[in-house]
Amino acid sequence: MKEDFAPLADATDNAASDATKKSDVLDELPLPYMEMDRHGFVTRANRATRLLYPEDHGDLIGKMPWDFMPTDQKEQSCAAYMLLMETGEEPPVVERSVFDRSGHFRVYQLHRRLMRDEEGHPVGMRMLSVDVSEERKALDEARRAQKWLEDVMASLADAVVVTDSLGFIRTVNPAAETLLGWKAAELKGKLIEKTLPVLSYVSGDKTKLSFSMTLEGCHRGIATLLDHERKEVRVEIGTSPILDKESGFTEGVVTVLRRLEAAG
Repeated sequence: MKEDFAPLADATDNAASDATKKSDVLDELPLPYMEMDRHGFVTRANRATRLLYPEDHGDLIGKMPWDFMPTDQKEQSCAAYMLLMETGEEPPVVERSVFDRSGHFRVYQLHRRLMRDEEGHPVGMRMLSVDVSEERKALDEARRAQKWLEDVMASLADAVVVTDSLGFIRTVNPAAETLLGWKAAELKGKLIEKTLPVLSYVSGDKTKLSFSMTLEGCHRGIATLLDHERKEVRVEIGTSPILDKESGFTEGVVTVLRRLEAAG
């Protein structure tokens, strides 16, 4: 009789061994990994996850991850999770603020996949977390800097046109829209020499102005351009190359235009 149970015992031992191996592999992951059941309770958490959360929170197993989120995110995140369990749709990558062992809320990018039963119904979720706090901070700072520059450009009374090193227009300010009759969206991505052709140009040492010249140094003179309606506009024009501080390479050109009223 004892021999009749041997295959069952071997299968049980093998299953336990496989579970142990899986646990060991997950613990070796350098990124936090956890699994949750369909109700949102944590059923598995690797070493990186356990080291992530404050010790005074105790064991993660049996808890909900939303307990470590800001109050204003808890209800929304929990509701979104329950909806995924109902619809069975694979969840997108999201970012959440989590109170971790650092004693602060940090931003984590959550890569998630549903766990399903044999019939394909959701029974839980696997989640891998990546700390993107520094990247998010740098991105926010870059956006603030960009907005500040946009505000500066918008406040300038003179028309400003910025191109890349190939001559494609990157941005124009509102004064340039008014002077040239083009909307910024219409000019963006167009070649400046074809879109805003220079009919004539006079300066102290040059009688002709080309985009290639503007890449080499600063220029100032009097020019006649064609606006959106293909009418002639006489302007004082100044150009300056945009230089990368580290490499010294020319990245583009800034052109400043000021309308000159016709004499008489």
